[in-house]
Amino acid sequence: MFSAFDHAMMARAIRLAEQGRCITTPNPFVGCVIVKQGRIIGEGFTQKGGRPHAEAMALQSCVVSPESATVYSTLEPCCLHPKSRGPACSDLLTKARIARVVSAVHDPFDGVDGCGHSQLRDAGIVVDIGLMEDVVGEQLRGFLARVTRRRPWVTLKVATSLDGKTALANGRSKWITSAEARRDVHRLRAGACAVMTGIGTLMADDPQLTVRDVPCDRQPLRILLDSRLDVADNARILEGGNVLLVTAAQNESRESQLKARGVDVVQIPVEQVKGKVDLQKMMEMFAVRGLNTVMVETGAKLNGSLLAAGVVDEIVAYVAPSILGDPARGVFALPEFTELAERTELNITDVRQIGADLRITAAVRGK
Repeated sequence: MFSAFDHAMMARAIRLAEQGRCITTPNPFVGCVIVKQGRIIGEGFTQKGGRPHAEAMALQSCVVSPESATVYSTLEPCCLHPKSRGPACSDLLTKARIARVVSAVHDPFDGVDGCGHSQLRDAGIVVDIGLMEDVVGEQLRGFLARVTRRRPWVTLKVATSLDGKTALANGRSKWITSAEARRDVHRLRAGACAVMTGIGTLMADDPQLTVRDVPCDRQPLRILLDSRLDVADNARILEGGNVLLVTAAQNESRESQLKARGVDVVQIPVEQVKGKVDLQKMMEMFAVRGLNTVMVETGAKLNGSLLAAGVVDEIVAYVAPSILGDPARGVFALPEFTELAERTELNITDVRQIGADLRITAAVRGK
């Protein structure tokens, strides 16, 4: 069904899409290539804030008329819907008299969900779907997760010694991993919609959670999970705005103080058994706010709670060539297992060396 040339053009569209990875939230980052008589005549990717879309940019860039051309788009072109903020791509492509549209994946968003492809077919345009679907599905996993299961893709980042320890018994952890590994963490932050930590880590390390060591066009939202509103006024995370504080506490006076500093405070119901923030509902709230991906950098308690709640999709572990010994602190605070069947199983998807350290990426099975 698809030729080698089709694959080459879709691969180019996928590379173009990457240029929008950090800037299009909550919209997906999409790439588009337009070909006529075997020659690329236009291309584009989704712009900052999600507009204009990739197809509109590609049509705008065409060096000759796109009539009778083939369009390669990594995602189904949008159609007009109640939440549209501009002309529908299906209308633009129809008006341009495109002959064929090749899409990698169907867009499950409520306002699109197949109507883009249907409108194109109704206009007499040939529509082929599924080219390099697995690659684009992985590329857009955050957007697809938010839209289809109503929660973002959650990546848990940990830094450990070879024996799985994150800090000495006295709490000292700077630095277990190399400068190269820490720079790589900033690269991961830059690609996330939000970076989250817990109040325990905040009190111990006072992190900023900003992107500093790599170029960044848009700082991710910084999220603090603070069930009792214990955050200190001089915490560095409160500097510069762009902060969401998630709490279970009802303290109007403290909330007003934080909101006056530009902090967005949201109260989430507590989980009945433990009396702490309901992590499932928290993730649902993140999805409603348009967060496609959340990167978590926190301590063993919250790591364990998130894993136990079933809201972690993958773990990125930086493993340093050192040993800290038994008294040092571990990665996941979980109750004792009595059967191996209780363990969390992972699929290792990538292993590479970053500086002196190993970076291991593992997907949580069943996610």
